[in-house]
Amino acid sequence: MSTDRRGSGRPLVPCVGAIVHDARGRLLLVRRRNDPGRGLWSVPGGRVEAGESVAAAVEREVLEETGLRVRSGAVVGRLRIDAGEVVYAVEDLACTLLDPGAPPVAGDDADDVTFADATALAGLSCTPRLVETLRGWGVLPG
Repeated sequence: MSTDRRGSGRPLVPCVGAIVHDARGRLLLVRRRNDPGRGLWSVPGGRVEAGESVAAAVEREVLEETGLRVRSGAVVGRLRIDAGEVVYAVEDLACTLLDPGAPPVAGDDADDVTFADATALAGLSCTPRLVETLRGWGVLPG
């Protein structure tokens, strides 16, 4: 863990997020069981463990939170989330489903999981700036 280079001196926690679309173009989302964002919808993701690559972390997080196996791809965007005592440095990666027919099942830090199209996404309570950020990266569901 390093410190925030923007001068806050707070610990910088490396994290990942997964941008996963199914064959219909829907986006994989989880409803967060824990803070930050408890009860809100977001992309699967979490902390990068010590000695773990970003690719391994995103694949592990998707499996733990949704039961789905993915292969990590390119970074689609980066952001920082101010969480009070720490700053989360998040890299979101495009991921490909390895078993496209497998149903997602909530687990670990998620209390629900879904593939959402644009209409469904509009009706969900999402984490702050999720939709705007994904729109800016061009990865919203069709």
